[in-house]
Amino acid sequence: MLRKTCSALAVVLTAFALSAGVPSVAAGPQRDALATPAPATTAPANGPVQDQDAQPDDQTTSGMTQQASLAPPPDTTHYQDDIVALVNDKPISAYDLHQRVALVMTTSNLPDNPEIKKKIRQQVLEQLETEMLQRQEALKNDITVSSVEVDKDIQDILTSNHMTMDQLKEVLARGRVNIATLRAQIAAQLLWQKAVSQEYAGRVHITPDQVDAELARIAEGQHKVHYVVSEIFLPVDTPEQDAKVLKDAQNLESQMQAGAPFQSIARQFSQSPSAAEGGDIGLVYEGQLAPELTNQLEKMKPGEMSPPIRSIGGYYILLLRQRLEPVGTKIPDAQAQQPATAPTSLPLARILLPLGPNPPKPLVENALKIAMAMRSHITTCDVAKKMTQEVKGSVYFSLGDMKLADLSAQIRDAVLKTEPGGTADPFQSAAGIEIFVRCDKAIPKIEAFQMPTRDQVEQQLFEEQISALARRYNRDIKRNADIELR
Repeated sequence: MLRKTCSALAVVLTAFALSAGVPSVAAGPQRDALATPAPATTAPANGPVQDQDAQPDDQTTSGMTQQASLAPPPDTTHYQDDIVALVNDKPISAYDLHQRVALVMTTSNLPDNPEIKKKIRQQVLEQLETEMLQRQEALKNDITVSSVEVDKDIQDILTSNHMTMDQLKEVLARGRVNIATLRAQIAAQLLWQKAVSQEYAGRVHITPDQVDAELARIAEGQHKVHYVVSEIFLPVDTPEQDAKVLKDAQNLESQMQAGAPFQSIARQFSQSPSAAEGGDIGLVYEGQLAPELTNQLEKMKPGEMSPPIRSIGGYYILLLRQRLEPVGTKIPDAQAQQPATAPTSLPLARILLPLGPNPPKPLVENALKIAMAMRSHITTCDVAKKMTQEVKGSVYFSLGDMKLADLSAQIRDAVLKTEPGGTADPFQSAAGIEIFVRCDKAIPKIEAFQMPTRDQVEQQLFEEQISALARRYNRDIKRNADIELR
C-alpha cells in the first residue's frame, strides 16, 4: 500500500500556531527573573469530501468555539461569482483562488503585501488547476475521501504544532481563511494519493534480489559523504516553459530568503511527491543524484539552501539539513569538544511570554506549550528575534555578553545545561515563561553514516518507483486536459 504521507501536511507552521495562543498570555506587571534587570526593548458531514468548496458541518466542527471577535470572517465580497479558470469545463472561482492565496500567506510566514501576493498568485492558480485535474481523475475512478480522514489529518496538524482546534480556527480567521479551504486542500491530496495507489501500488513489487542489489550499491557508497536533503521541484514539461519555471523558482527562493519556511513552501508548490513530507527526500550520497545537484550539495553547509538548479525534468531548490561523514570516520566525543571549565560569561538572548501576577494554571500550561513549540524551531538568536515578531505577546531581549554570576541561579543552571548555540528549556519565573538562547557559535556536530536495514531499503525502493509513476501519471492527465484561463 502507498505510504501514508498526507498526515505530514502540517501547513500551519509554528509561528502562526503560536500567534493563536499568545493572545491568551496576558501582559501585566512583571518582576524580572534576571538579577540585573534586562534593558527594555521596543520591541464536512460524514461522507465523501469531493468538492473544492466542501464546507464542514456541525459534526465536523463540534467542539470548536466561534472565531474570536478580533478575527475577521473570510472575505467573500467581489469573489463568489467570478471564474478565473475552467479545467475540463469545471470552474475555479476567484474566491477559490483568493482563499488559497490567503492560506499560503497565512501558513508560509510571508509578508502580507500586494507585491508578494502578485508573485504567488499565478503559482497558486496552477496548483489549483493541478488539484482540480487530480480530483477529477480520482472521482472518475470512484475514489472518495471521507470527512473522518480529513479530520484525522487536521488532528495530526494540531498535534505536531501543539495547537487546539480553537487556535487553528483563530489562526485561519485572522488571515481571513475559511477552514473549508484547508480541508479542501487536504482532501485533494488524499484523493490523489489514493488515485496513485489504486493505479500503481499493485503493480510495484520489490523483490529480494532488488533489495540485495540496492544494499550492495549502498555498501559501495558507504565510504562516501552522505547528505540529508529536502527538495522543491518545479517541472519543465516543454522547452518553452523553461524561462517561466525558472522565474517561478526564483520567486520561491526569494520568499524563503525573506523568511518563509522551506517545508511550507515545498508543501504548497513543489511538484514532487516529497511535497507531502515538506520536501524531505531523506539520505543521498555523493554521486547518487544528478551531477549538477551533487556538485551543489558539495559546496553547501548544513542549513543552507541552494539557488534554483536546472536538472532532469525541471528546476530544483535543495536544502541541506545534515551531512554524514563516511562509515568509519572517527567522531570526537561530544564531551571532549566542550570547554574544560565552565565559562564565566556568555552572549545570550531572552524571550519572555509575560503572564502577569498570579496567572491561572490553564494560562501557564498554554504558555508553556507555546514556548516548547518556539524552542523546537529556534536555531540561532536571529531566528529567535524574528519569531517574536510573529508571535503576538512575546518579547525579545538581546542581553549581549552576560556574566553568569549576575544571573539568577535558575537561569544560570538552564544556560549551563545548554550546548553552545542552543536554546534552554522554557521555565516559569515571576515575570512569565522564559526562554534563553545561547548566541555563541554552535559546535559542529559530526556524525558518520550507518547502513540501513533491509526493511528500510525495501520501503525506499517502493517509494522511488511509486514517485516516478505518480509524476508520469500527473504529466499524462495534464497533457490531456483542457484548461481555459479567464
